[in-house]
Amino acid sequence: MSPAVAGAAAGLGVAMPMGAMSVLLLQEAMRHRRTAVAAAAGVAVVDLGYAALATAVGPWVASHVTPVEAWVRLASAAILLAIAAHGLAGARRGAAAPPSPGADGPGAAAGRAGGAPTATALRPSRAFARYVALTAVNPTTALYFAALTTAQGAGLDSGPAGAAFLVGVGAASLVWQQSLVALGSLAGGRISPTARLWTFRLGYGLVAAYAVRIALPLP
Repeated sequence: MSPAVAGAAAGLGVAMPMGAMSVLLLQEAMRHRRTAVAAAAGVAVVDLGYAALATAVGPWVASHVTPVEAWVRLASAAILLAIAAHGLAGARRGAAAPPSPGADGPGAAAGRAGGAPTATALRPSRAFARYVALTAVNPTTALYFAALTTAQGAGLDSGPAGAAFLVGVGAASLVWQQSLVALGSLAGGRISPTARLWTFRLGYGLVAAYAVRIALPLP
């Protein structure tokens, strides 16, 4: 895959599983679309920030472990598979019930970022800051991007390749979050448990596929 396509797949892999943040965005959109648009941008900005940090550090790490590069790829793939397996294992429970306030991480059953109160009317700037903070407390997102970028190593060490990867991540995450806002403002009700379950399957399926891709060839 080209860096931009790889970035888009990575962005969708972390954004698509519908958990606490997604439900909050839907609720916010049902009440105040303008505020929800700002909130969705905040979520995408954090995804992009974590990806940028990992892209800056990952290739450097990979360049210093060249003798065991294949094993580093395998370890990164194992981390991604663990994230995907943990998310899929909790998908049914997360889709069948509203996310609990204590959930966090894209690998958690209830989805990303916890401790979020019910959506309320906020100024767009405050909504943006609030959703940035809620999403930033998610350590699994950072681990996800670190594993991806370290495994890809030299493929992202050039400026254009790294920039294309980040554009793909940011664009995919932003488009998905804004799509949730549009859905929430149009639907006027909660998304069905079946639809939520399929977003878990598709999102974590992308993560698993990515893990298999970077693991090959085996050491």
